[in-house]
Amino acid sequence: MAIISEMQEEKRPSVPFEASLDPSNPLGFLEKAFDFIGKESDLLLKDSAEKDIAAAVTAAKKRLSEAEKKKAEKETVKPIEKKSTKESLPPMDPMEVEKPKKESLKPTEPKEEAKPKPIVPNKGNGLDFEKYSWTQNLQEVTVTIPIPSGTKSRSVTCEIKKNRLKVGLKGQEPIVDGEFFNAVKPDDCFWNIEDQKVVSVLLTKQDQMQWWKYCVKGEPEIDTQKVEPESSKLSDLDPETRSSVEKMMFDQRQKQMGLPTSDEIEKQDMMKKFMSQHPEMNFSNAKFN
Repeated sequence: MAIISEMQEEKRPSVPFEASLDPSNPLGFLEKAFDFIGKESDLLLKDSAEKDIAAAVTAAKKRLSEAEKKKAEKETVKPIEKKSTKESLPPMDPMEVEKPKKESLKPTEPKEEAKPKPIVPNKGNGLDFEKYSWTQNLQEVTVTIPIPSGTKSRSVTCEIKKNRLKVGLKGQEPIVDGEFFNAVKPDDCFWNIEDQKVVSVLLTKQDQMQWWKYCVKGEPEIDTQKVEPESSKLSDLDPETRSSVEKMMFDQRQKQMGLPTSDEIEKQDMMKKFMSQHPEMNFSNAKFN
């Protein structure tokens, strides 16, 4: 009977073991494994169970140590061989080599960034900022800088050059520091303190027939077509300058309304006069720029 029972134990069908290993808790996995072994076999009932398990652990550690040694020896003894690109690429027929396309030889053109739209100027045809403001007419630009009340002129630094302005308080970062939109006449420029709380800088333009789009480089640009000259001061100008200013103002109004400028009107009048003087010529199919 004992022989029959042993044969039945040997022929006992295998039972699948299902469990997942949590790397942070490997002992939990072993506990499940021992519970399964205790249910499905008599290994844990044997007197030599602890020795057999310890021997299995020792053998497993030895196999792991040997595997780590072999891995380290491979990394140190056998360096990684880099295959040359010439060997890895198949041979090419020189007749089949494609010439680079002309398009690929063209340099890439940088994308144009969208320019910000011009800003409507303030009442003085300039702009107002947090630390200063500026206004202009055709002849001059005035920069106004608020300062602490009671500030003396000796505490102010102001450098006016042909193409640059630098204004601030001594020992502090400049309030205004940058290049002009256009050149000024340094000898005809000056600054003063008004009511001991405002620095006023008067700049005389070199080109007195052009509106500035900004005072100092880096500022937003104003829309010079929205500039409104003081008509009351036109009488102070000499006849030639006054005529030019009135022409400029007329052209700006015409452009805003989508109408021809004074130069365009003059050309149209000349063409009409020419056509009236030459009635024998046919202008029906003529194109005029």
